[in-house]
Amino acid sequence: MADNLNIHQIAVVPEQVTNIFKPLATPSESIYQISLLTLAICGVIFLIVGGLLVYTIIRFRTRSNDEQSEPPQIYGSNQIELAWTVFPILIVFVLILVTARTISDVQNATHPPDSLKVTVVGHQWWWEIRYPDLGIVTANELHVPVSDPAKPRRTVLKLQSADVAHSYWVPQLSGKVDLIPNRDNYMWFDPKQTGLYLGNCAEYCGTQHAHMLIRVIVHQQEEFDRWVLEQQKPAVDNREVTAGRKVFLSTSCVNCHTISGTIAGGKFGPDLTHLMSRDTLGAGAIKNTPNLLRAWVHDPQKLKEGCLMPDMQLSQQELDLIVAYLSTLK
Repeated sequence: MADNLNIHQIAVVPEQVTNIFKPLATPSESIYQISLLTLAICGVIFLIVGGLLVYTIIRFRTRSNDEQSEPPQIYGSNQIELAWTVFPILIVFVLILVTARTISDVQNATHPPDSLKVTVVGHQWWWEIRYPDLGIVTANELHVPVSDPAKPRRTVLKLQSADVAHSYWVPQLSGKVDLIPNRDNYMWFDPKQTGLYLGNCAEYCGTQHAHMLIRVIVHQQEEFDRWVLEQQKPAVDNREVTAGRKVFLSTSCVNCHTISGTIAGGKFGPDLTHLMSRDTLGAGAIKNTPNLLRAWVHDPQKLKEGCLMPDMQLSQQELDLIVAYLSTLK
């Protein structure tokens, strides 16, 4: 089956389109307001310039009774030159002031003590997500509680990079913030509605930049608390897949991946402790189903060419056993 898979046929279809014009958090709302102001100013300029061009074309078009001589020329106008110098300066000055105020309000905001703190580390080409206060490590899917008007709740992200420059962007929640090696950057948001929010890396970071997607799942507080409890549990030791567990732990997989409660403690790849609780594989490249998981383990390069996970050259029996084991990690 793995040989017949087509990445275009199994790619994850977004349930929700990314759109800066449908903000659902305070930072994105601020960006939306600036966007409207900028578009309005540009629209007025377009109408004025376009209107003058149309007027000129019609008013000064060639007529049958026109003399075949050059019309009077204007070689300078202090008033016109002053206007096209002063007005652009005023427009730019207004945009600078509004933008600076918005950036200051967003970046210098003070966060309540109960804010959810999350560390997001960008890798080529996936996202490592850590909840330091909750003891949870996952990948590619950020789970957060909704910010209810009766009980506002913020999520504060510490952004880091393990290799090259990345950029974290979920348009409906906040603006773009870069992840720079050896530097900590921060962003925050307070989602107003539950649901799935889609984003992506917004800084070209290599071959699979386009398949470095972000999924933010916003829960009601009770649902988020249940998700936390499930994620804090160690991997289930299922006796029915003991053979697959032994094969997995005997391969080089343990050098890159972590599964809690086992000797697998690698840090180069995603934590697999609750692998099957995620909706996608490969940072949104494909859906997370048993069949596609098998195809991914069999030959990840076929599904995400250039990714750093190699083809382990497993036999069919080893592949079946490992996938059977991984499928129990919920």
